[in-house]
Amino acid sequence: MMDAKGRKMKMMFVCWTRVSFVLVTIHFHVVSAGYRCKITGDTADCSHLQLTQIPSSLPTNITALDISHNRLRSLPPANLTKYSQLVYLDAGFNSISKLQAQLCLNLPLLNILKLEHNELHALPDNVFTNCTHLKELNLGFNRLDLRNEPFRNLKNLESLDVSHNHLSSAKLGSQQQLEGLQELCMTQNQIIELKKEDLYFLNNSSLKRLDLSSNPLKEFHQGCFHAIGNLYSLVLNNVPLGCDGTKKLCSELSGTRIQNLSMSQVQLSRITRSTFSGMNNTNLTILDLSNNGLSVIENDSFVYFGNLESLNLMNNNITHLSPHSFYGLYNVNYLNLGYSHVRNIGSALQWLRHLEDLIMDGNKFLEITVNTFKGLDNLKNLSLSQCNITLITETTFSSLSNSSLQFLNLTKTAVTSIKAGAFSWLGQLRSLDLGLNNIKQNLTGLEFQGLSNMETLYLSYNYQVNLTSESFTYTPSLRKLRMRQVRCSNLKISPSPFRKLKNLTILDLANNNIANMRGDVFDGLHQLEILDMQHNNLARLWKHANPEGPILFLKGLESLHLLDLESNGFDEMPIKAFHDLSQLRSLNLRYNNLNLIPEFVFDNLTSLNYLLLEKNLITAVEEKVFGTVFTHLKEINMGFNPFDCTCESIAWFVNWINSSKTSVPQFNTYQCNTPSKYHSKMVAQFDTSPCDSAPFKLMYIVSTASILIVISVVLLIHFEGWRIKFLWSVAVHRVLGQKEIDRLQQYFNYDAYIIHAKKDKNWVSRNFIPLEENSHPVLRFCLEERDFEAGISEFEAIVDSIKRSRKIIFVVTEHLLEDAWCKRFKVYHAIQQAIEQSRDSIILVFRQDIPDYKLNIALCLRRGMFKSRCVLEWPAQKERLNAFYHQLKTALQSSSKVL
Repeated sequence: MMDAKGRKMKMMFVCWTRVSFVLVTIHFHVVSAGYRCKITGDTADCSHLQLTQIPSSLPTNITALDISHNRLRSLPPANLTKYSQLVYLDAGFNSISKLQAQLCLNLPLLNILKLEHNELHALPDNVFTNCTHLKELNLGFNRLDLRNEPFRNLKNLESLDVSHNHLSSAKLGSQQQLEGLQELCMTQNQIIELKKEDLYFLNNSSLKRLDLSSNPLKEFHQGCFHAIGNLYSLVLNNVPLGCDGTKKLCSELSGTRIQNLSMSQVQLSRITRSTFSGMNNTNLTILDLSNNGLSVIENDSFVYFGNLESLNLMNNNITHLSPHSFYGLYNVNYLNLGYSHVRNIGSALQWLRHLEDLIMDGNKFLEITVNTFKGLDNLKNLSLSQCNITLITETTFSSLSNSSLQFLNLTKTAVTSIKAGAFSWLGQLRSLDLGLNNIKQNLTGLEFQGLSNMETLYLSYNYQVNLTSESFTYTPSLRKLRMRQVRCSNLKISPSPFRKLKNLTILDLANNNIANMRGDVFDGLHQLEILDMQHNNLARLWKHANPEGPILFLKGLESLHLLDLESNGFDEMPIKAFHDLSQLRSLNLRYNNLNLIPEFVFDNLTSLNYLLLEKNLITAVEEKVFGTVFTHLKEINMGFNPFDCTCESIAWFVNWINSSKTSVPQFNTYQCNTPSKYHSKMVAQFDTSPCDSAPFKLMYIVSTASILIVISVVLLIHFEGWRIKFLWSVAVHRVLGQKEIDRLQQYFNYDAYIIHAKKDKNWVSRNFIPLEENSHPVLRFCLEERDFEAGISEFEAIVDSIKRSRKIIFVVTEHLLEDAWCKRFKVYHAIQQAIEQSRDSIILVFRQDIPDYKLNIALCLRRGMFKSRCVLEWPAQKERLNAFYHQLKTALQSSSKVL
């Protein structure tokens, strides 16, 4: 019994296993077959699709194919035959374990082959035999075990990457090969030593770059680098060379054509006179010794680098520089000593007579003396950011009196004060950066004395910088002035501090809480292109309540391209605010309190492309305000405004967006604020069809055309008067869709009897009596107050008047529903007579929105009891009044017969 159960369970397990296998197989088949490659021009991107095979339905003329990040286990040449035009093939990040020699035979034009992050191990000798056009080959992040000559036929290969392969030797072949190789990357392997025979395969190569970074190299055998035909650049970053290893390396590089040597993070803590002695017979031009914890540079340590042009000593621990630390570096034009804890420079820089760029950021100098920068006559760029200078006096930069310095960076140097004539030595200076400091002073202008050629001045993010009329007297060439967040709140200065900056193109005065400013503050800045005034307090300047009226501080800026007035509290805008800004391309008015914007205020902005108005109090977007400027905008942003979703306020805007190609970011998030029925609904959902006046225009056109036709046949009308008038009237009514009125009309004295509550008497008189006077044909209404005969009881008068009226109009209001006399007699009698005479004679005019259930309770009526043309709504908008009267006339002239 137990055996039977066991066999049964075993069979069930086998069945479930088979089903699972089938499902998994189907899943992978679907995944492979259901790919969706992106085709762009002659490039196919099939990456990240979980493919298990190469797609077969791609265009045959593609030249680039990316099948990386999939589940490929091989690259069958047969699957690539139809893509013989491929020049680029990326099969990285798969599980490919072997390559076939026919790959390049089927892809004869292949230039670039990427196979990184796969499972390649052994490469056959003939695997790349047919890859004669291959120029770049990436085999990084595999498990290569190179014991033969797989690369010997790659004569045109220029770049080879075999990094992260756990290679224990740099030997990629025994024969001379790779004649055209320019870059070889062997980083992150397990290479401990370099033997001469290891690099012999490069004997006919001219390597521009050999990267052996992050290898545990400890030994350089004699002649190891001489085995390479020509070596121009060697990268040994993150290799634990130490002082002894560096000496051995330099010894082996002696006599080579090495030009660029990178030795970052090689544990070189000290440089002695003998450290680089082996480099005496080289022409090295670039040397990187950054991130080494270097603490000592002995005198004359660099005398072997007579041709060196660039030296990087960044991120070390060089607290003291000796007078001869840089002796011999006569041709160096770039020196980086940033963040190296340098405290005492002395006269160490005096030998660098060709130095052009000096980076000394993040050092804490004890002081800058009159000899610190002496001898740097060709210096053009000096960066002293984060160097804790505190006070700049007239002697601080005196050692640069003979230099041609053009760029000076003093950001984050904790400067609190600048003395008069502090930069007078720097006559050729073009850019001065004093941002992010603690400067607190009134700029008299003497601080920048001598800087007549300066074009850029950066003073942003200081404690407090106050301007005077002469602040920029000595900098007439200034083109860019940035004074963001310096607490310069008062610009009501006469004459203006900017008056002499005729060449100024960029002015940044943002985040200063500026509240006072004269109208002529920017006079003369005819070249100004960018003005940033965001986050100030300029609202008062545009107030019409000012005694002198709005202050038009933007006048005369005819070259302005970008204007930023964000977050200034503006709630008014003068009509001439932007009068002279015909070249303005971008206007930012976000985060203000703008509501009523004057008509035509933007009309002069004929070049405007970008208008930003989000987060204001704008309720209406009207054609008179925005119609002109919207015609040439590329982008408009008006999000987060409390829009009034009515025909008058927003209909034109919605229609414009639906027909315009202008970009409106996140328009689907624009929300209505009013009226209540649209509150919190999207502006994009606003229905503009009720706002369309096209039908009424069409009727006007038709009527006008009819009149012209009548005039043209006036002679015929003269002879056939009454007959033609009758036929013409009938024809017009039929064309307009109206029916001939009831016959026996002579029995009716009134076109309609009006039933209304007493409280609605004045409204009825005001809106129906003018219709009698101006209507054609003439309409006559029966009004109790006017038409009842004297001496007859009210009951008899009502009954008689209803009989003599062709139609009965109910003016439905809350007052009518509450008027007992109307409910119990007038309405009841009118309905009773209509039923007895089988006439459809009742017209409902709803002056208020009365729900059906209230109408039913009070009058026993519902809207559905009447034809649609006999149920009218009194319009809330005045412009719809004519349409209402037209509907009323149509209802009055319609037949009362019950079909």
